[in-house]
Amino acid sequence: MKKSLIWILSVIITLFAVIYQRYTGPTYPTVYQVAVDSSQVKVKLPRSHGGDTDKRIRIKTEGIELEGRIIYRRFPTTEPWDTVSMVIEDIYLTGYLPGQPPAGKLEYVVQFKAGNEIIQVNDQPVIIRFKGSVPGWVLIPHILFVFAAMLFSSVTGFFAIFKYSRYKSYAISTVVLLLVGGFILGPVVQKFAFGEFWTGFPFGKDLTDNKVLFALVFWLIAILGNLKKDRPALALTAALVYLVINFIPHSLLGSELNYDSGEVMTGMILPVIF
Repeated sequence: MKKSLIWILSVIITLFAVIYQRYTGPTYPTVYQVAVDSSQVKVKLPRSHGGDTDKRIRIKTEGIELEGRIIYRRFPTTEPWDTVSMVIEDIYLTGYLPGQPPAGKLEYVVQFKAGNEIIQVNDQPVIIRFKGSVPGWVLIPHILFVFAAMLFSSVTGFFAIFKYSRYKSYAISTVVLLLVGGFILGPVVQKFAFGEFWTGFPFGKDLTDNKVLFALVFWLIAILGNLKKDRPALALTAALVYLVINFIPHSLLGSELNYDSGEVMTGMILPVIF
């Protein structure tokens, strides 16, 4: 295979991973189409909020007379449900969920009232997680380095398949990018968001931290195994492992505030008790 084609395929794989992470992660909004009379109202319910402000929920209702309310409680608790009335702001029906400490969560449902009819937007509560504000100067480089590592990992894997000698140098480039993106910038992002630099092994069970650590172990084995002898199979294995890891939704089983103890837990999803 031509090297130019390898780069093209690797870029496609990386872009697909970016899109997959974006749309399958637990922070992507849940979208509903709700029938109101003869119209369809698109409702986007957020599942993540950064900063110390309340979270605005805004629904475009231009030309449709609607009332709305948000019913919520802290998650995971058995506290009584609270209600926030939504108000009309310009062409939007708007309500606010109260801000929570980093890693705090709320579960909520939205209801419409059209005339005498009550319309439930979401039968199952949506869970939103709050986090500290992460500045762009660290978040953007973190994302770029992580996906650059994915790009070079894919190139390395293809080069190893076709036994191009440069797979060794590209393996080293992959590790450097992974170290910067996942082990330098990543912890800084986590510190801003949830107050801890590292919540993976051996300090916690955060899946995002642990999957990056798992990938690094395989890449280090691949590099060390190729120092004295060509072993492209090791580089291919590391590339495949990193590929699989990148298709695990980002932030899955992440930090969660235990409202009873005040501690931030990682690597677990506590059950909802109604």
